[in-house]
Amino acid sequence: MRWRSAIAVSAIAAIGGAVAVGLPSVHADELAGRSSATVQRSLDELVRDNGFPAALASVRDAKGHTRNYTAGAGELNRPESRVPTDGQVRIGSTAKLYTATVVLQLVGEGKIGLDTPVETYLPKLVRGEGIDGRNITVRQLLQHTSGLPDYTDYMPKFSEWHHTFVDDYDLLDIAFRQKASFNPGEDWRYSNTNYTLAGLIVQKVTGRPIGEEITQRIIKRLGLHHTYWTDEGEMSIRERHPHGYAFDTPGGPLMDATEVDMSWAGAAGQLVARPSDVNRFLTALVKGQLLQRAQLQQMRTTVETKGLPNGWRYGLGIMEMPLSCGGVAWGHGGDFDGYENRNGLTDEGKSAVVAVTAMPSTLKAAEAVNAALDTALCTR
Repeated sequence: MRWRSAIAVSAIAAIGGAVAVGLPSVHADELAGRSSATVQRSLDELVRDNGFPAALASVRDAKGHTRNYTAGAGELNRPESRVPTDGQVRIGSTAKLYTATVVLQLVGEGKIGLDTPVETYLPKLVRGEGIDGRNITVRQLLQHTSGLPDYTDYMPKFSEWHHTFVDDYDLLDIAFRQKASFNPGEDWRYSNTNYTLAGLIVQKVTGRPIGEEITQRIIKRLGLHHTYWTDEGEMSIRERHPHGYAFDTPGGPLMDATEVDMSWAGAAGQLVARPSDVNRFLTALVKGQLLQRAQLQQMRTTVETKGLPNGWRYGLGIMEMPLSCGGVAWGHGGDFDGYENRNGLTDEGKSAVVAVTAMPSTLKAAEAVNAALDTALCTR
């Protein structure tokens, strides 16, 4: 997700789990000096130099061996408290990759057409100034080329919404009061509204809500025992977890954001997971265990973006991210007040998740989280 507390930092182009910063190139001879200690140092720097209360990471190699890391304190007012290793966090827009996977599964089953207008599934729902569901396709929703305004741009302050329940139609009402950003297919702009609609399309064709479909089709299928879609009204995190923190304005007082109503995220971000579970999901997805070859190829067919780091491209719910050590990683980061994560899987099969327990309040802090993921994926 991209929430108002992050948007308020004008220097940070926080686009659904990515920040518009670049990474320095790394020569091959430098890689030999990188080790697990390098990954630990990058987390220590996130806490010491960038103001995050805590950081945690899970790194999985191509053979499935996992190493976990932590830094900081699990709770700010208890500096001696440990950050739980591989603790659960809210993964925000990383959930878009799960939602897109379900949509593409239904495409493979012949129940959804990627180039079918949204109107076919949700008649007369998508209307507004420059907004018409008859002119927007399912593909454009998943790829953020619909031109639909992002409801999170118009949310109240964290302190005003965090214990308030909303439904999908409340979120669409916020979005459709605004003017379209551009005509469908003519540009690219990240919008959580796209995935609210994608979730409703899944519900329309299956008769079940998106959270239930993700649970049955992905979480249970892969045995992701530490990943879940939150229940209505559920505001706590079920398993061991570090506390998350949020602010109304960047640099303002931090508020405990561990108890939050995630209905504001919906199909765009209503998942909680351990970092190691996210790695397992990424590995299964890219290895073709969840999608047929044709749909996986569609997912990984990317377009140019605006606001993401140089060279980053967007597919159908997935990002293609160049690495400083060469090659690319595939994944989708996520922000939700209290937590931020960056994740990716390389073509060699190595995956990593880096999570922090607050949204970045400066460009430097945002850069540091991206760099920590790059370090984790480039370390041999």
